[in-house]
Amino acid sequence: MRHEAHHAHTRTTHQGHQDEESGASAWAVAARATLHCLTGCAIGEVLGMVIGTALGWGNVQTLVLAIVLAFFFGYALTLRSVVGAGLDFRTAVRVALAADTVSIAVMELIDNGVIALWPGAMDAGLSDGTFWTVLAFALAAAFVVTTPVNKWMIGRGKGHAVVHGYHH
Repeated sequence: MRHEAHHAHTRTTHQGHQDEESGASAWAVAARATLHCLTGCAIGEVLGMVIGTALGWGNVQTLVLAIVLAFFFGYALTLRSVVGAGLDFRTAVRVALAADTVSIAVMELIDNGVIALWPGAMDAGLSDGTFWTVLAFALAAAFVVTTPVNKWMIGRGKGHAVVHGYHH
């Protein structure tokens, strides 16, 4: 009964997710949105590092590739989601750009900033435990910083709130 009452309340007061997205549930939605972005960023980061290392590229070229791939995979995961919800590809691209650009940018800034500033991290190879430890720490730091950014954007009907609107 309590569950049904919550849904009835949510349906009757559902104005841009403002009532539903308050308090703890707003943080949960923001955390899920951030985790979604983090997944794409992590795939792109690791793949970029692997490719850059395999090709013998320097730190700057490898970092640029990792960032480009992080954006690519971040957008790709959202595209898959909204195209699956029935949007045409062109509209889906606009939704993905609106939903993820700020989130991915903040995440990449924090993530790569930690890696760039951590002594020895940029020179650690893929077989070095330091690389993986610093990457894990950097991604965790990016998650912690990006979640409140996503919460703020969702609360204003931006960011992942745009995607959320297509999942009802």
